Amino acid sequence: YGLTETYGPAVVNEWKPAWDGLAAAERASKKARQGVRYAALEDLTVMNPKSMQRVPADGETIGEVMFRGNIVMKGYLKNAKATDEAFEGGWFHSGDLGVMHPDGYIQLKDRSKDIIISGGENISSIEVEDVLYKHSAVAAAAVVAKPDERWGETPCAFIELKPGAKATAEDIIAHCQAHLARYKCPRHVVFAEIPKTSTGKIQKFKLRDAAKDA
Repeated sequence: YGLTETYGPAVVNEWKPAWDGLAAAERASKKARQGVRYAALEDLTVMNPKSMQRVPADGETIGEVMFRGNIVMKGYLKNAKATDEAFEGGWFHSGDLGVMHPDGYIQLKDRSKDIIISGGENISSIEVEDVLYKHSAVAAAAVVAKPDERWGETPCAFIELKPGAKATAEDIIAHCQAHLARYKCPRHVVFAEIPKTSTGKIQKFKLRDAAKDA
């Protein structure tokens, strides 16, 4: 995992031989993490971007992934304002939200612009999407924030079903409630083709607009 600003990959999921004996689900969980810093990177951490304090290494507390070292760019060409914002506090702010596990491995949870804040709680759209993909009828899924008068935002799920498969909004919500805390579950489900770029990347900005009317 890495960014153009970190000269490409700067984090590697270094596999440990001791993990070979884990159950399949546990191995998959380990492989889903982004990992630890490359040797050439001075430091990698997850911080609260407001306080600039490292989050607890509990695998639960979400913060922003930050980099520091000589493989990190010096700045954006002829854009001092963007450079100052990116390096606020002496660290490069990736814009990616993640957690730090007790063993020092990081795991991404969302982009900062995609996080859903409902009633003051942060909800990872990626976490909800992972659960949706486990539903047998779901071919593709994307979750975005829908404005809500009471909660500020609530999760709205866009679903593409597999050919010949059937599912209702109630089915999808019940599936999520069986695997997630209630506040993380979608309150609205839209069955529609999910807009993507020519390279297959989901265009969430279009879904955010569509969610307002869902």
